[in-house]
Amino acid sequence: MLYAQAHRNRLPTPEEALPGRGASPFELPGTHTVLGTPLLGPHPAGSAVADFALGCFWGAERRFYRTPGVWTTLVGYQGGITPHPTYEEVCGGLTGHAETVRVVFDPAAVSYEDLLKVFWEAHDPTQGNRQGNDVGTQYRSAIVTHSDDHAERARASLAAYQRVLAASGYGPITTEIRPAADHPFYPAEGYHQQYLDKNPAGYCGLGGTGLTCPVGVARYAG
Repeated sequence: MLYAQAHRNRLPTPEEALPGRGASPFELPGTHTVLGTPLLGPHPAGSAVADFALGCFWGAERRFYRTPGVWTTLVGYQGGITPHPTYEEVCGGLTGHAETVRVVFDPAAVSYEDLLKVFWEAHDPTQGNRQGNDVGTQYRSAIVTHSDDHAERARASLAAYQRVLAASGYGPITTEIRPAADHPFYPAEGYHQQYLDKNPAGYCGLGGTGLTCPVGVARYAG
């Protein structure tokens, strides 16, 4: 355990990473406890997917399932090496994964820019491998994109919000922007799904900077 703890502030190498459970996903509840929609699908035609890591996924998921136009949400692990890790393995720092929220949404009801605004304003993207008192690579900030268009919009929003943050004395944004094709999403254990709905007094360490992210930045960037 001491060896694992020593790795919480840096990503493991492939040689150090835990082997995981192979192709054995966790058994999950079928329905979202708040939205009443299927966690794993099928999803309505025309739906889009967005993945966001912004600290502890309990509070992060709540931010998104409370956003109008979101069809369903699911928490999991992404961006690392170990397939189908457990929560304890991710917390140990030897999987490389970040705690992530998968958001399935209706683009006609809520834009990707609106979701980016929720993402940026819900956390401090300049803190690196932490959010407040939550420390470790699992709490790093990341956007995993499912199209070239979303990647472009994510980069534009980062640049726009960086200007806002810098004007208020914040340092560089550390958020990773990576393609989903290279970073499989592994759903977390069933008890983590909609955790704060099941446990209203549960822990939520999520906190933003208090600064507003411009909406439509990708459309007007350049």
